Amino acid sequence: MKKINIFEDRCKGCRLCVYFCPQNCLKLSEKVNKFGFKYAVFSGDDKCKSCGFCFLACPDVAIEVYK
Repeated sequence: MKKINIFEDRCKGCRLCVYFCPQNCLKLSEKVNKFGFKYAVFSGDDKCKSCGFCFLACPDVAIEVYK
């Protein structure tokens, strides 16, 4: 079971995870977190390969990847 967990309040909306995801499974939300940043959301359940590129790219340690 593949699962991506994004901690919304840690995300600063830098888009690095979105940029580095080879399957285009992430995007920025239209909503903002409690700090006023648009945060990343997981949008590709079927396409995700749990490669971990999003986890490695995130400077805020806001993403967890489970296989």
